[in-house]
Amino acid sequence: MTGAGFEADTGDGPAPADGASAERRAAEVRVAFEGMLQIRRLTGTRGGDPGAQPAAWELNQPVRAVALALEAAGVTPSAVDADGRRVATGYRVTAGERPGTVRVEWLGPPGGGAAQEEETALSACARALTPLGWEALLYRGPRRRRFLEVEPLHGHDPA
Repeated sequence: MTGAGFEADTGDGPAPADGASAERRAAEVRVAFEGMLQIRRLTGTRGGDPGAQPAAWELNQPVRAVALALEAAGVTPSAVDADGRRVATGYRVTAGERPGTVRVEWLGPPGGGAAQEEETALSACARALTPLGWEALLYRGPRRRRFLEVEPLHGHDPA
């Protein structure tokens, strides 16, 4: 989060705060997520169903939108220290290889067990994203590590 306003946690920032700071962050996430759903309602996406598909601003900033959806769903983000070392296990959201796509990985500190958790954890991420109009497909990448490729559902024919 920066002084310029709310930023969804992509999993590449500092470890989450405890206590009052964590409560404040949770409140900020709720407000931001409700704002996103309100934008969907106001733009009339698929008859006003806010879960049907991402709004235009989400399609223009898919990393931020997916990170917000995961954080709002209560999925734990990963974190790094000041030297860039992974210090917490959780999701990491980055731009995908193709325009408009997002990559979600499950990462953690070396030896922390993230690789053993990733299939279950990424499946939970997919379950959080699908009702919000995102298609999340599980793939296996380099070193046999799994990741999700996420894109808006409207890009595919649901039939």
